[in-house]
Amino acid sequence: MRTTMPALLFVSAIALTGLSPASAAWQPERPIEFVATAGPGGGTDNLARAVQNIITKYKLTGEPVVVVNKGGGSGAEGYVYAKASAGDPYKVIFGTSNAWQQPLVSKVAFNYTDLTPIAAMAQDEFLLWVKQDAPYKTAGDYLKAAASHDFKMGGAQSKDTDEVLTRMIEKVGHVKLTYIPFKSGAEAAVQLAGGHIDSHVNNPSESLGQWRGGTQRPLCAFSPKRLPEGPKVTATEGWSDVPTCVEQGLDIPQYEQPRTVWLPGKITPDQAAYYVDLMKRVQATPEWKDYIEKTSQVDTFLTGADFDKFIKQDLEHLKQVASEQGWLIK
Repeated sequence: MRTTMPALLFVSAIALTGLSPASAAWQPERPIEFVATAGPGGGTDNLARAVQNIITKYKLTGEPVVVVNKGGGSGAEGYVYAKASAGDPYKVIFGTSNAWQQPLVSKVAFNYTDLTPIAAMAQDEFLLWVKQDAPYKTAGDYLKAAASHDFKMGGAQSKDTDEVLTRMIEKVGHVKLTYIPFKSGAEAAVQLAGGHIDSHVNNPSESLGQWRGGTQRPLCAFSPKRLPEGPKVTATEGWSDVPTCVEQGLDIPQYEQPRTVWLPGKITPDQAAYYVDLMKRVQATPEWKDYIEKTSQVDTFLTGADFDKFIKQDLEHLKQVASEQGWLIK
């Protein structure tokens, strides 16, 4: 599944003007708050802090940037906070497809149309992870074991991308998994290392340290081809050494998650244009390229009409999965 998103509250032509901070009609005049809609250590938190570090290093804005975590309610806490901050251009929200997915499957006090979309900056991959000493070597081995045992699958948040993928694994693999939600992928990784769950479907960045540290390992990647070659994670293996799930008998050829940036609603076009340009400047740095390579993500930049098209396409796919699971809000 490759997702893409909408530009709802500002005209894409204005958002794509490419104004530099020096010439923009609007510039920040006080500290900026980056709101990560997940717990510390997860992919969303990692993205917010990577962008913060780049902005700080290159002085891309004249004001300080702080990161706060508001991951309660499967990320709804951060989006409700954004909705309540309508008109405030000093709140920058970092999320995923949960911005439009949560209102579809949960009774939350926001809709993605309450927000101003800025950009989708990356597509993050998913892998099937198990403990380092787990007896199964392939996804096929895992499915055979899961067919006869009560396997616990951990994930970040409830009825979000991790659980959607878990339900897809169940359907394709003809197994039943007990899904256990945590505040972030980082928490799921800790639980797997401790043997409290049997697997999780973290993004590469969320379990990079655990793979390097020898507490867990990836069985396969939900990608149509092996992930790009980069630096070795362990002494002998890197992301490109991980087989695709299709190679190992789990027929889910592609599943990705967009990394998204938003502002509250009722933002002016020049305020939105400032942040579109700021994120473009972040992506032009070598540190961003390094972040993308180390976390094995797909570099992209969707804004305006392209973002809007992506969201609508993803909503159609999610409605199908949610309907099968009985999640749709009536």
